[in-house]
Amino acid sequence: MLGNSSFKVGIYIRLSRDDGNIESDSIVSQRSILNQYVNENNYNIIEEYVDDGFTGTNFERPSFKRMIKDIELGKINMIITKDMSRLGRDYIGTGELIEKYFPNKNVRYIAINDGIDTFIDNTNNDIAPFKAIMNDMYAKDISKKVKTSLHSRMKEGLYVSGRCPFGYMKDPINKNHLVINEEQAETVKLIFELALKGNTYHFIAQELTKRKIKTPASYYNYVWNTKCINNNCISQEYGVWVDTTIKAILTNRIYVGDTVQGKTKKINYKLKKTVKNSPNDYIIVENTHEAIIDRDTFNYVQTLLPKNVKRPEKKRFYLLDGLLYCGDCKHRITIRYQNKTGRSYTTCDYYRTYSKYHVCTTHTNNYEVLENVILENVKDVCKKYLDKNKVKESIGNIEFEDKTLKIKKQIESLEISNNKLTETLDKNYMNMLKGIIDEEQYVRISENLKQEIENNKLGIDNLKNEQISENKIDNKTIEKYINEFLSLENPTRELIINLVERIYIYQDKQIDIIFTFKNVT
Repeated sequence: MLGNSSFKVGIYIRLSRDDGNIESDSIVSQRSILNQYVNENNYNIIEEYVDDGFTGTNFERPSFKRMIKDIELGKINMIITKDMSRLGRDYIGTGELIEKYFPNKNVRYIAINDGIDTFIDNTNNDIAPFKAIMNDMYAKDISKKVKTSLHSRMKEGLYVSGRCPFGYMKDPINKNHLVINEEQAETVKLIFELALKGNTYHFIAQELTKRKIKTPASYYNYVWNTKCINNNCISQEYGVWVDTTIKAILTNRIYVGDTVQGKTKKINYKLKKTVKNSPNDYIIVENTHEAIIDRDTFNYVQTLLPKNVKRPEKKRFYLLDGLLYCGDCKHRITIRYQNKTGRSYTTCDYYRTYSKYHVCTTHTNNYEVLENVILENVKDVCKKYLDKNKVKESIGNIEFEDKTLKIKKQIESLEISNNKLTETLDKNYMNMLKGIIDEEQYVRISENLKQEIENNKLGIDNLKNEQISENKIDNKTIEKYINEFLSLENPTRELIINLVERIYIYQDKQIDIIFTFKNVT
């Protein structure tokens, strides 16, 4: 056995927020215990590693990583902690460190309070894996309690997020209650006013930027300089509005006085990564705070949003912009202006981007002619709806096909599969400890299981992105739009996007118009 003077010691200290205010686990207490132990045994401390405020459920800790790097460099060959839980609470990772990594690097590990010393053959070393499991279970239990507490507070309508949504601030008297931020609320109202006119996310973002209205980010981090794009100078004091910010504000029920929380969840208590929850799993409590936007206005704006897609800013206005799709490849069809002829024409985006791969065809049409044909078709359909008998027979209760149930079942199936795979992974580790399988079998089986779990997670993420919200339209509203549309010689974009969902253009010039209501045959 090496003499004490031959060991180059690194003491590792970790404190997590989950440890609460337990004095015995404080940084000062751990350092005192470790220094006393080192002095009593005449060891030589080379380096101290401290991770303050980091969980033990994973190893993404700066000082821990620095310690591993120093082991690789040969700077230290002995690690001492107060107990095993300070090293980590993930029993698989901690077990692999103690049983595989440290021995392979000829590193001695001591956990003082647990009586573990990997250079001495004793009973405490034999039960180290089980201590690691107990530490892991403790972390899991704490995670469950915190999660349960948060869910309980969310269901009570208490706002538990750290940062307030734009337009609100925390009540000075009650940090879990929101009150209106008057300056920001005026911007929220302006955004909804612009949306009511049928403007796109992109247009609204550009308009707010031109007016030098502060972005949400600018309230948190001021940058006192100016940048110029195409001779248009924008002060960074105000920031640049983007489409995604506009969409987030226009779709957030927080502005009608409802608290919507639980939109994301952690994959598990060991990882920081979060995934989006299904809208059906959101925790929604109505009328928890003062509204900025009334419900009727908010609900009406939602009917306009599906067409408010991001498109490059254009100098020319087109009535059907954003509604046109390629009937063959289903990608968007854009409208472009040709300076030479003074005319506008359509082209398939997918073809234009990947023309050399021949994935689609041009779908070129004279836009002005196309618009006239489509408007005449829309008028014909609308006139048929004014026939009360056909209206009565055709409309009824109008609902779009709701695909969310099918997708939800697929997600639940993958989540159940992942739970079973995780249980199998845990059992696999225990089987190795019991000697039922050897280490080589353990590694091979575990890698396969982990890969399958990751594949399922990817599938879950993809399915959640496909979820479609149910959309219903009131019969009286439809008839109101139809009458307004027919009464105007030049219909407005607002009316068009309320009557038409999509327009598919095929290479053979065929046109399919998908209305927001059930078509009359």
